[in-house]
Amino acid sequence: MSPAGGMTYRAAGVDLESARRHTENIARFVGGGVKGFASVVPLPEGMQDPLLVSCTDGIGTKLLLALDMGRVDGLGQDLVAMSVNDLACTGARPLFFLDYLAVGRLDPDVAGRIVEGVAAACQASGCTLVGGETAELPGLYAPSHFDLAGFAVGVVERADLWGPHLVRAGDVIVGVPSSGIHSNGFSLVRALVRDGHLAATPDLVTPTRLYPAEVGRLRGARVAVHSAAHITGGGLPENLPRAVPEGLRPVLYRDAWGLPPALAAVLATEVVTPEEAWATFNMGLGFCLVVPEQSVDATCALIDDARPVGFVEGGDGLRVV
Repeated sequence: MSPAGGMTYRAAGVDLESARRHTENIARFVGGGVKGFASVVPLPEGMQDPLLVSCTDGIGTKLLLALDMGRVDGLGQDLVAMSVNDLACTGARPLFFLDYLAVGRLDPDVAGRIVEGVAAACQASGCTLVGGETAELPGLYAPSHFDLAGFAVGVVERADLWGPHLVRAGDVIVGVPSSGIHSNGFSLVRALVRDGHLAATPDLVTPTRLYPAEVGRLRGARVAVHSAAHITGGGLPENLPRAVPEGLRPVLYRDAWGLPPALAAVLATEVVTPEEAWATFNMGLGFCLVVPEQSVDATCALIDDARPVGFVEGGDGLRVV
């Protein structure tokens, strides 16, 4: 209550002074500053028939495990990666990114560390953090809890657009490793930790790998790529078939790549079956490119740890051999 006995916004749970400090803290990370009501971004010059590409996503319950472990600094990269990696599946380059942070009670230090991570990941992905929104929502979130959402916009020439429409039987699948679990399947991971089957190690919350730079190298070298898949919720069985047209299916060589430590630890619990793991996690492949056979060598030369992991044939679903 205020000294005069009236109700205040702060007493209701919203601290405008903390919000102002947060805005001041993050101003240096935002392209063009934080004044005004909207951001204006020009299309790149010299494009003939540009298409805008947009994506939005969050990072789910990985937030809760990161909070429990006191490791929130990587969450900004997770947030950016979930959108710009989807965007990269079209061959587009990201132009700009916005974030939305909803909190129960604003902690300018924690919020500032998250936004700093967002800005660094945007820079690594070749786009600009142009703004966002921080909402203090007491009653909707617990005081120490928050949620994040991200929004990315990119651009690609119509003639350079990747997609299933380009894929043909005989194309090769080139896999690019994940950095770990990325940002999917954490309700299962948290249950394993809670029940004592899995240790809460830093490997579990390794930030999601960013793939736009690798895609940019392929685009800059004019390497022919037909389509791509970002391996997120539903794992390889759900996401890789989205990169091929009806009537064709991806085939993967089961032993063509390895597992990162965090996923190896999940399987070592022997509580999660291999079938459940394949349906939930990326299984060590965070991004897959579908390329004509003549592009395989160039693709692997430009992405150091990429390797052929399969091919495309007639059929439905996903086949593993």
